[in-house]
Amino acid sequence: MKSILSFLSIVLVFTSCKTEIEKSGLINNTTQISNVLNFNGTPKTAFDKKMLMFSDQGAWFAYSFPDTISNFGGFSGPFLMTQQNGVWSSANLSQLVLKDVNWKSIETNSYASHLEQIFKSDSLELKQQLVFSSGHTALIKSEITNISNKEAELSIHWKNQPILAEGIEITSSKNEVIIKSTKTNAIGHLLFPKGTSIKNTDSTYSTELENISLKPNQVKEITISQTFIFTEYSWEKEKESLLATSFDSVLTIRKLEKEAQFLSLKNNLKSQFKDSIYQQVLAKSLVTLQNNWRIAAGELKYEGLFPSYHYEWFHGFWSWDSWKHAVGLSYFNTNLAKNQMRALFDFQKEDGFIVDCIYRNTSIEPHNYRDTKPPLSAWAVEKIYEIDKDLEFVKEMYPKLKKYHNWWYNKRDHDKDGLCEYGSTDGSLIAAKWESGMDNAIRFDDSKILKNGDGAYSLNQESVDLNAYLYAEKKYLILLAEALNLTEDAKTYKKEAALLKTNIQQQFYDTKDGWFYDTNLEGTVFIKGEGSEGWTALWANAATHEQAEAVKNKMMNPLKFYTKVPFQTMSADHSKFDPLNGYWRGPNWLDQAYFGVKGLRNYGFNVEADKVTVQILNGAEGILGKGKSIRENYHPVTGEGLNAENFSWSAAHIIMLLTD
Repeated sequence: MKSILSFLSIVLVFTSCKTEIEKSGLINNTTQISNVLNFNGTPKTAFDKKMLMFSDQGAWFAYSFPDTISNFGGFSGPFLMTQQNGVWSSANLSQLVLKDVNWKSIETNSYASHLEQIFKSDSLELKQQLVFSSGHTALIKSEITNISNKEAELSIHWKNQPILAEGIEITSSKNEVIIKSTKTNAIGHLLFPKGTSIKNTDSTYSTELENISLKPNQVKEITISQTFIFTEYSWEKEKESLLATSFDSVLTIRKLEKEAQFLSLKNNLKSQFKDSIYQQVLAKSLVTLQNNWRIAAGELKYEGLFPSYHYEWFHGFWSWDSWKHAVGLSYFNTNLAKNQMRALFDFQKEDGFIVDCIYRNTSIEPHNYRDTKPPLSAWAVEKIYEIDKDLEFVKEMYPKLKKYHNWWYNKRDHDKDGLCEYGSTDGSLIAAKWESGMDNAIRFDDSKILKNGDGAYSLNQESVDLNAYLYAEKKYLILLAEALNLTEDAKTYKKEAALLKTNIQQQFYDTKDGWFYDTNLEGTVFIKGEGSEGWTALWANAATHEQAEAVKNKMMNPLKFYTKVPFQTMSADHSKFDPLNGYWRGPNWLDQAYFGVKGLRNYGFNVEADKVTVQILNGAEGILGKGKSIRENYHPVTGEGLNAENFSWSAAHIIMLLTD
């Protein structure tokens, strides 16, 4: 009963939005939120990731459209993130076969809410739709229509294409196929219509042929479900919920849900970006974040987002990725944004430390406790609060944010001068560089590691971006403290912020170069090499206006940072600039580009900020237009998309570029 009531409550919530959505012209998934990504592809092996994949509701599995005739009549997959670092279960786990029918054409359409494909022969039309009813289950509805003027006699059955993943065993019981694997504790359940007869071996199944007659224009409807559920959840409850709902009601809810989310994003667009091409970019960003969404499972006690399902080593949650995801999500799904924050703070140590990254299954990949990531968590919490004014969430998070903020000064301030350094917990130099999030940036080429105490090490340099982030954290903690009427906390942070702001302006800014750099511990030597860390003081509002103007002038220099995809991680005229081999030595990461654009806006350089935003979105391959995915980073000179596809923080920062 609880699941049914929950389902009905969702209907009521989104039905209340329906009038506004209808007025907006978005109802029925208009072109802005259809086919923004190309999901066509049939996997050849278990690890084939050349195609994009669709999922929703935080499911740990995903689908594509088949692009080979032998697989028509179903959806590619599912791709299982329930085991290993993502494998295809099958090229087509539930293929509907119509005996002796030759399909002549196929049309595919994807929406944020569902997938849809239409197959046609001379006499028949098969329409199939796939929608996620929960984070455990996808529903597939097939409609067979006789489009001829004669009665049609058909024989139909379901079967699977060969299993691609290792360790899978198939059994059947009544109208259910059960899938187990030696690689995971998640169990698959395929439900067919009541009365369906199934035969199986260890690695395949098929249903008995059903003979049907269809008069002209008559339609035969069949709905099946595919569930992949972890053992901490109840299959019996999920099955009960499935039997109490219909495909059409679920699809209606998903349409209303996605259209409401898109409307929320659209309503937040800056006036200069109201054009439909930017609305389409928002839709692509929404679908990208949706496809990386995972419900709580295993070690992960809260839902959140992968950086990318497409890259095998990104099947976990990272800390500063999470803060960025949460800000992007807050514009259309504050509940998911809050849980994204909770996921990492669930692992917070007593001293305030936040782990770098966490995974569902630590036998595949262990959590990384060797370092944390830059402190952007108070920014994320304040941004969420700014939108939904949930004071209870602030009460929950504020003590944890304080502990994390204080941790930096307790464990990462080697000389106790109020300016922090990046470092590691294990004394390794590589982990200390990782802690910056800018793993191989040139400013760390000659860095050395220093011991602060047990389990606490620092680099022998003070970083401008870290201290700018900490300054911003103090400003956001002030806002949160004031919301909670914690006046003494607010006073303390105001004093600390004023002092830190002065120190940033005096120690890290080179008046000769007009740029902010890291320095040695004493603050007497700049670590030269113009990089994106140089404008974080502008993002944090920690620079003077004169300093900001000088930095802006370099940012807008075509020989330095105003490239085809502006505001990359290091100046294009530097000898070590190498976007194709550099990772953080030249590519444009959209988080850093956003910090630069927001920094310009903070100091009133809105004309330049608008110009750069347009150039970023036009210059980066595949961001505008339909089909191609949003990438991890981009070549700043050619615009080529680099590294992982379907990258969450890139999508989140596109939302920020257009709305913040």
